[in-house]
Amino acid sequence: MPPDGIAGVRAAAPVTRATFTSGHEAWLVTGYEEVRALLRDPSFSVRVPHALHTQDGVVTQKPGRGSLLWQDEPEHTTDRKLLAKEFTVRRMQALRPNIQRIVDEHLDAIEAQGGPVDLVKTFANPVPSMVISDLFGVPVERRAEFQEIAEAMMRVDQDAAATEAAGMRLGGLLHQLVQERRGDPGDDLISALITTEDPDGVVDDMFLMNAAGTLLIAAHDTTACMIGLGAALLLDRPDQLALLREDPSLVGNAVEELLRYLTIGQFGGERVATRDVELGGVRIAAGEQVVAHVLAADFDPAFVDDPERFDITRRPAPHLAFGFGAHQCIGQQLARIELQIVFESLFRRFPTLRLAKPVSELRFRTDMVFYGVHELPVTW
Repeated sequence: MPPDGIAGVRAAAPVTRATFTSGHEAWLVTGYEEVRALLRDPSFSVRVPHALHTQDGVVTQKPGRGSLLWQDEPEHTTDRKLLAKEFTVRRMQALRPNIQRIVDEHLDAIEAQGGPVDLVKTFANPVPSMVISDLFGVPVERRAEFQEIAEAMMRVDQDAAATEAAGMRLGGLLHQLVQERRGDPGDDLISALITTEDPDGVVDDMFLMNAAGTLLIAAHDTTACMIGLGAALLLDRPDQLALLREDPSLVGNAVEELLRYLTIGQFGGERVATRDVELGGVRIAAGEQVVAHVLAADFDPAFVDDPERFDITRRPAPHLAFGFGAHQCIGQQLARIELQIVFESLFRRFPTLRLAKPVSELRFRTDMVFYGVHELPVTW
């Protein structure tokens, strides 16, 4: 659910001034159409001068070839094309058997352990980690370290030096991985990129490290948060969970409604205007920063009827949980497939699954880039 009061802000002015955690002022965009317009407009750059959602305001990410999240045109288009061919719907669908195997193995372990268990520790975190590590060829013995680094890089309650230190650890791990794949290619994504015909010479070691780092961290943490938070929501809404248990074919609808309703990117997309531009009838001057409040946009009644009602039978709507425009999530099809398999398998395997602690007592990830739960005790 969006923060209290945000609906009133959106209704009064979908583009308005606001002061953020860093102390800097910027434009806050909360309307669905206005957020879409912002995210598809090349007049707004991702190369922001200040990080609005950290207290020190320091921008820790350093753009480079392969760093899709922090690139503008034309580099972004060139690099995205190189990566997009590895994330086609057909290729992602071909991963279904492996994803199902990983999910089933973790459910086997949960059943053998017996309840209560922490579903975040035993399932929500390790499953996406295994899926994306398999895709990139991360050796089994390094996956725990990768998961630890991913969590460290997603914290917002630490200083820039700690985040940079985690990034250095990730860089070391990826550099070693790239060198190993150059000497002994496999059937993983890094090996596929190494063998890509690239007349422009973009696919060098730095490109591979940046691309792998960006996708590994983003794909792991976002999906892990959606599994934990989505399971908590469904278990807290027994009427909706009953519909899914009675008709597993609703899982696709359920995933889309979970994505819309939860929209875990709690801080929104930050941009800076590269020229004077009008957005939602408001003039934004060159150099001014703008934040797309995607969660508020996904709850805009102009976009979807009765947005505060969670309904897995709702006809899927074009939500913005994966972003929009040039920077729309390149791995969204993989995420959808994972979530569909996870929720169908989890509730089929454990038909009496229930929360072992009230939702009001859960620790939520307000200290992280992506919203979720730190733990989810369940039993059956």
